Amino acid sequence: MATETEAAAPALALADAEINWDRLDKTRFHIIGAILFTAQSALLHPTVVVKTRMQVAHSGVSQMRGLSVFRNILRNDGIPGIFRGFGTSAVGSMPGRVLCLTSLEVSKDMMLKYTEGVDMPEATRVGVANAVAGMLSNLVSCVYFVPLDVICQRLMVQGLPGTTYCNGPIDVVCKVIKSEGFRGLYRGFGLTALTQSPASALWWGAYGAAQHMIWRSLGYGDDMEKPSQSEMITVQASAGMVAGACSTVITTPIDTVKTRLQSLYDVDHG
Repeated sequence: MATETEAAAPALALADAEINWDRLDKTRFHIIGAILFTAQSALLHPTVVVKTRMQVAHSGVSQMRGLSVFRNILRNDGIPGIFRGFGTSAVGSMPGRVLCLTSLEVSKDMMLKYTEGVDMPEATRVGVANAVAGMLSNLVSCVYFVPLDVICQRLMVQGLPGTTYCNGPIDVVCKVIKSEGFRGLYRGFGLTALTQSPASALWWGAYGAAQHMIWRSLGYGDDMEKPSQSEMITVQASAGMVAGACSTVITTPIDTVKTRLQSLYDVDHG
């Protein structure tokens, strides 16, 4: 009896703290999400450029420390060097983010409804729903993001040994198609889909389950008041850290292999 009640009646306070697709303002969600993602990308892009250059074999910097690579880029290319490929990434990512977030929230909402009433702990149900949604949204977004990654990474590694200069993203697309065909834009797609999808499932599953357990540990239940904004931010950030720590174990080695596949066409063809 207690199990059925717990499964059928989620805590009101927790419902206030979680996103529900049916009561979500989609326009604000996508606009604010795009702005926040662009701001986040701007802050992290220099580290992405450094990481990408360090991951490329035969680059001459693969054995250098990250700070040394950063200084080397600043010395040779200045500030534009550490933001190489940012415009393409920021503008190109916006439609992809809409696709990714929409598929994530819709599939999560469907999974929560499908598992409603199933005899399992609520944290497990939330974790499973988030995990399935994360995997499906990643598979959908790979179709869009893999070509964008190929373009951005080849802009980032320009100037390294074995690479060819490209005058912007359109020139990258033309040269890739000319040397490798359309398949060149999807180099690394299979590896990305097969590995990043489980990683995405792990991230979102861990995030959903961790967030639910943190709320419960703080004492929020059916008759508790709505959490404050500061509490929501703290709990979500903590859950994100837990999820990031779990998924990084999978994503870091795979990201190295994927970057080498996507960025070194010039060594073989050039």
